Amino acid sequence: MTTIPDITLTERITRLEDLEAIRSLDARYCRHLDDGDWDALMDLFTDDGEFDGLSHPRGKAEMREFFAGLAAGGLTTFWHFITNMEIDLDGDRATVRSFLWQPCVTDGAPAIAAGRYTDEVVKVDGRWRYRVKQVRFHFFGPLEQGWDENLFALETARRAAVRP
Repeated sequence: MTTIPDITLTERITRLEDLEAIRSLDARYCRHLDDGDWDALMDLFTDDGEFDGLSHPRGKAEMREFFAGLAAGGLTTFWHFITNMEIDLDGDRATVRSFLWQPCVTDGAPAIAAGRYTDEVVKVDGRWRYRVKQVRFHFFGPLEQGWDENLFALETARRAAVRP
Protein backbone atom coordinates (compact mmCIF):
# COMPACT_ATOMS: atom_id res chain seq x y z
CA MET A 1 0.00 0.00 0.00
CA THR A 2 1.26 3.44 -0.90
CA THR A 3 1.85 5.74 2.05
CA ILE A 4 0.76 9.32 1.50
CA PRO A 5 2.99 11.83 3.29
CA ASP A 6 1.59 14.98 4.89
CA ILE A 7 0.53 17.08 1.93
CA THR A 8 -1.66 20.13 1.43
CA LEU A 9 -5.31 19.96 0.52
CA THR A 10 -4.49 21.17 -2.99
CA GLU A 11 -1.90 18.40 -3.39
CA ARG A 12 -4.41 15.85 -2.10
CA ILE A 13 -7.03 16.99 -4.60
CA THR A 14 -4.49 16.89 -7.43
CA ARG A 15 -3.54 13.36 -6.38
CA LEU A 16 -7.19 12.26 -6.40
CA GLU A 17 -7.74 13.87 -9.80
CA ASP A 18 -4.65 12.08 -11.16
CA LEU A 19 -5.83 8.72 -9.81
CA GLU A 20 -9.25 9.20 -11.41
CA ALA A 21 -7.70 10.29 -14.71
CA ILE A 22 -5.58 7.11 -14.76
CA ARG A 23 -8.69 4.97 -14.11
CA SER A 24 -10.40 6.79 -16.97
CA LEU A 25 -7.39 6.13 -19.22
CA ASP A 26 -7.90 2.37 -18.79
CA ALA A 27 -11.65 2.66 -19.43
CA ARG A 28 -11.02 4.59 -22.65
CA TYR A 29 -8.35 2.07 -23.71
CA CYS A 30 -10.88 -0.78 -23.42
CA ARG A 31 -13.61 1.14 -25.26
CA HIS A 32 -11.40 2.36 -28.12
CA LEU A 33 -9.78 -1.05 -28.59
CA ASP A 34 -13.11 -2.89 -28.55
CA ASP A 35 -14.67 -0.35 -30.94
CA GLY A 36 -11.69 -0.44 -33.33
CA ASP A 37 -11.18 3.33 -33.00
CA TRP A 38 -7.45 3.24 -33.77
CA ASP A 39 -6.95 7.04 -33.86
CA ALA A 40 -8.48 7.47 -30.41
CA LEU A 41 -6.54 4.44 -29.13
CA MET A 42 -3.21 5.82 -30.35
CA ASP A 43 -3.99 9.15 -28.67
CA LEU A 44 -3.79 7.32 -25.32
CA PHE A 45 -0.08 6.52 -25.85
CA THR A 46 3.05 8.65 -25.79
CA ASP A 47 4.80 9.09 -29.15
CA ASP A 48 7.38 6.47 -28.09
CA GLY A 49 4.78 4.23 -26.43
CA GLU A 50 4.87 0.45 -26.53
CA PHE A 51 2.38 -2.40 -26.35
CA ASP A 52 3.96 -5.52 -24.88
CA GLY A 53 1.65 -8.51 -25.25
CA LEU A 54 0.62 -10.59 -28.25
CA SER A 55 3.37 -8.70 -30.06
CA HIS A 56 5.71 -5.86 -29.09
CA PRO A 57 5.10 -2.90 -31.39
CA ARG A 58 6.86 0.35 -30.49
CA GLY A 59 5.70 3.80 -31.50
CA LYS A 60 2.26 4.79 -32.68
CA ALA A 61 2.69 3.68 -36.31
CA GLU A 62 3.72 0.13 -35.34
CA MET A 63 1.03 -0.10 -32.65
CA ARG A 64 -1.69 1.11 -35.00
CA GLU A 65 -0.66 -1.48 -37.60
CA PHE A 66 -0.63 -4.23 -34.95
CA PHE A 67 -4.04 -3.41 -33.45
CA ALA A 68 -5.68 -2.84 -36.85
CA GLY A 69 -4.28 -6.21 -37.98
CA LEU A 70 -5.78 -8.29 -35.16
CA ALA A 71 -8.84 -9.23 -37.24
CA ALA A 72 -6.66 -10.49 -40.10
CA GLY A 73 -4.97 -12.76 -37.54
CA GLY A 74 -8.33 -14.26 -36.54
CA LEU A 75 -9.13 -12.15 -33.45
CA THR A 76 -12.22 -10.48 -34.88
CA THR A 77 -14.23 -9.37 -31.83
CA PHE A 78 -13.30 -8.74 -28.21
CA TRP A 79 -14.59 -7.13 -25.04
CA HIS A 80 -12.01 -6.01 -22.47
CA PHE A 81 -12.95 -5.86 -18.79
CA ILE A 82 -10.37 -4.53 -16.34
CA THR A 83 -10.69 -5.03 -12.58
CA ASN A 84 -8.73 -4.88 -9.32
CA MET A 85 -6.79 -1.79 -10.36
CA GLU A 86 -3.79 -0.79 -8.23
CA ILE A 87 -2.12 2.54 -8.98
CA ASP A 88 1.29 3.47 -7.57
CA LEU A 89 1.46 7.19 -8.22
CA ASP A 90 4.76 9.07 -8.07
CA GLY A 91 4.38 12.62 -9.31
CA ASP A 92 3.90 12.60 -13.09
CA ARG A 93 4.59 8.86 -13.37
CA ALA A 94 2.65 5.82 -12.23
CA THR A 95 2.64 2.05 -12.40
CA VAL A 96 -0.79 0.52 -12.87
CA ARG A 97 -1.57 -3.14 -12.23
CA SER A 98 -4.94 -4.70 -13.06
CA PHE A 99 -6.64 -7.92 -14.09
CA LEU A 100 -8.05 -8.56 -17.58
CA TRP A 101 -11.09 -10.67 -18.42
CA GLN A 102 -11.63 -10.85 -22.19
CA PRO A 103 -14.38 -12.77 -23.94
CA CYS A 104 -13.64 -12.72 -27.65
CA VAL A 105 -14.11 -14.41 -31.01
CA THR A 106 -11.07 -16.12 -32.51
CA ASP A 107 -11.24 -17.80 -35.91
CA GLY A 108 -15.04 -17.60 -35.76
CA ALA A 109 -15.33 -19.41 -32.41
CA PRO A 110 -16.11 -17.99 -28.96
CA ALA A 111 -12.98 -17.74 -26.86
CA ILE A 112 -11.95 -16.48 -23.45
CA ALA A 113 -8.78 -14.95 -22.08
CA ALA A 114 -7.60 -13.72 -18.70
CA GLY A 115 -4.41 -12.00 -17.72
CA ARG A 116 -2.72 -9.16 -15.93
CA TYR A 117 -1.79 -5.70 -17.09
CA THR A 118 1.26 -3.88 -15.78
CA ASP A 119 1.39 -0.42 -17.29
CA GLU A 120 3.76 2.52 -17.09
CA VAL A 121 1.86 5.79 -17.47
CA VAL A 122 3.14 9.35 -17.58
CA LYS A 123 1.55 12.76 -17.45
CA VAL A 124 2.33 14.68 -20.66
CA ASP A 125 1.01 18.22 -21.15
CA GLY A 126 -1.50 17.65 -18.34
CA ARG A 127 -2.83 14.33 -19.74
CA TRP A 128 -2.06 10.80 -18.59
CA ARG A 129 -0.82 8.48 -21.35
CA TYR A 130 0.63 5.02 -21.62
CA ARG A 131 4.37 4.77 -22.01
CA VAL A 132 4.17 0.95 -21.85
CA LYS A 133 1.02 -1.17 -21.77
CA GLN A 134 1.96 -4.74 -20.96
CA VAL A 135 -0.33 -7.76 -20.76
CA ARG A 136 0.59 -11.23 -19.56
CA PHE A 137 -2.00 -14.00 -19.97
CA HIS A 138 -3.09 -16.75 -17.60
CA PHE A 139 -4.99 -18.49 -20.42
CA PHE A 140 -6.39 -17.74 -23.88
CA GLY A 141 -8.41 -20.25 -25.88
CA PRO A 142 -11.74 -21.56 -27.21
CA LEU A 143 -14.58 -21.33 -24.73
CA GLU A 144 -15.63 -24.93 -25.47
CA GLN A 145 -12.25 -26.17 -24.14
CA GLY A 146 -12.72 -24.33 -20.86
CA TRP A 147 -9.81 -22.66 -19.15
CA ASP A 148 -6.98 -23.31 -16.80
CA GLU A 149 -3.65 -21.73 -15.95
CA ASN A 150 -1.34 -21.83 -18.99
CA LEU A 151 -3.96 -23.27 -21.36
CA PHE A 152 -3.38 -21.53 -24.70
CA ALA A 153 -4.80 -22.04 -28.16
CA LEU A 154 -3.24 -18.80 -29.36
CA GLU A 155 0.55 -19.10 -29.66
CA THR A 156 1.17 -15.36 -29.33
CA ALA A 157 -0.71 -15.45 -26.00
CA ARG A 158 1.48 -18.35 -24.83
CA ARG A 159 4.56 -16.22 -25.49
CA ALA A 160 2.98 -13.50 -23.32
CA ALA A 161 2.10 -15.85 -20.44
CA VAL A 162 2.18 -14.78 -16.80
CA ARG A 163 4.31 -17.83 -16.11
CA PRO A 164 5.98 -19.44 -19.14
